Amino acid sequence: MEVVNDMAVNVAIGVQDFSTLIENNYFYVDKTLFLKEWWDSGDSVTLITRPRRFGKTLTMSMTEQFFSLEYAGRSDLFENLKIWQDEKYRNLQGTYPVISLSFANIKEPTYELTQKKICDLIAQLYFKYDFITEGNALIREEVKLYKKIMNNMDYVDATLSLNYLSGFLYKYCGKKVIILLDEYDTPMQEAFVDGYWDELVTFTRSLFNSTFKTNPALERGIMTGITRVSKESIFLDLNNLKVVTTTSNEYATTFGFTESEVFAALEKCGLDSQKNEVKRWYDGFIFGECKDIYNPWSILNYLDEQQYTTYWANTSANSLVAKLVREGNRNIKSKFEKLLCGECIWSEIDEQIVYNQLNGNERAVWSLLLASGYFKVLSYEKYKDIPEGTEPKYQLTLTNLEVKLMFNRMIHDWFAMARPDYNDFIKAMFAGDVDAMNEYMNRVALQTFSYFDTGERASGAEPERFYHGFVLDLLVDLQDKYYLKSNRESGFGRYDVMLEPKNPGKDNAVIMEFKVRSTRKEKSLEETAQSAIEQIKERKYSEELKMRGIAEEQIKEYGFAFEGKTVLIVD
Repeated sequence: MEVVNDMAVNVAIGVQDFSTLIENNYFYVDKTLFLKEWWDSGDSVTLITRPRRFGKTLTMSMTEQFFSLEYAGRSDLFENLKIWQDEKYRNLQGTYPVISLSFANIKEPTYELTQKKICDLIAQLYFKYDFITEGNALIREEVKLYKKIMNNMDYVDATLSLNYLSGFLYKYCGKKVIILLDEYDTPMQEAFVDGYWDELVTFTRSLFNSTFKTNPALERGIMTGITRVSKESIFLDLNNLKVVTTTSNEYATTFGFTESEVFAALEKCGLDSQKNEVKRWYDGFIFGECKDIYNPWSILNYLDEQQYTTYWANTSANSLVAKLVREGNRNIKSKFEKLLCGECIWSEIDEQIVYNQLNGNERAVWSLLLASGYFKVLSYEKYKDIPEGTEPKYQLTLTNLEVKLMFNRMIHDWFAMARPDYNDFIKAMFAGDVDAMNEYMNRVALQTFSYFDTGERASGAEPERFYHGFVLDLLVDLQDKYYLKSNRESGFGRYDVMLEPKNPGKDNAVIMEFKVRSTRKEKSLEETAQSAIEQIKERKYSEELKMRGIAEEQIKEYGFAFEGKTVLIVD
């Protein structure tokens, strides 16, 4: 690692402008060799995906300020960095017109507002370069078109606007243009969540095609984002696109900090003793074959505050992730149990995120979570080792402690609206007060059921969504005092849970059997509940606990019956 400043403790949080970091001698890890790697690749258009807060915006700022004519003569920004050691690259600095824009702040609830905001963003670029209309570089018709787009562009103008601007700059500067688009997929995620996906896809596909494919004035282009949106959605015509995802080897150490970089920073700050704990909290990201990549946002904040907390997880509402897990089916929630217990899951992965398949499609959900940085790949199958015609599976686990705590908080928030009743239910459950359990659990179900069951089926039609969420919350809330085990293999409508105390002499154990009433098999909810408690006894679930030395009087057994939003509990 090369730290630019001598005082590594001079950490600036949230600065994404490269020149600001360098001019103020703020903490900076030298990532300038990205410029050489990218330029030498010769790729026409490069799409790079990385999780949020991994330095994408800073890298784009660095790239703009290295190549842009606006920064000609600014050798001071780079002369102490690795890129300046190569004369070839010293001669490239400040020699190209660069169009740089970011979609990071385009998070609108409707398509109309999204399109307007994109148009306003592009209009600002036209205002920035308005000086090119004042000379003789552009003919009168071009100046007229320039002013029209700048002041009152229509839909067609908007889709062609970056193509036109590139051409105008090419004529004025005599050199082709580098185009940098940061966080290209932010509007796409909002469109999926808010229901205007198809409209935005049509507009975006036209804009990207004219900008990056049919643009004779384009020298090179870079797009960054969190996800690789499916080719069929917006990149259908871009056959010149080089895609670099988290599983690619290209630029593997550019985004995020390597372990040697982190440890060098800790030493510089006198924090050598914290290496193992920092690793436990913030390590775990894997890009290509490069392991032990650390979350830079968390590391910077830790160096600044020297406190362990969920810095990265707190930077986003994680609304899409929360929605996918909360509304996910039985398999998704069951696998989350395993993940929260420190286990692994196996799944096929598709790096092209098909947003309209996210509802209920396990592979799409796990793929999004991997791309977003919440999972890491421990191993994967190779095509040569699996039957022909099948896809390889990836072994996935939560990235690190920070991510686990983020999910814990997310699950805990599911019951926030019913938290007082939920807490009273837990107390009653361990005390063996069935009447109180029924009262509080029905209150909880009434308040939260529809929150879980907002998928394709109508609210109340699928109690499993609720009680699998309930089991996850039990796991999160009670993991300090209990081991939670569940029968994840059981069929629809039945789900048994065991809470084994870590301190058996002090705390009671609990066995729960959940059943959904079958109107064909059971005359009443009472009959369903009795069937559940009978199953506990018939299958002798308590024997496992007794073998571990837990006394019979310390084992509480409950049968849960569900019908719509109504719950009945018996012991």
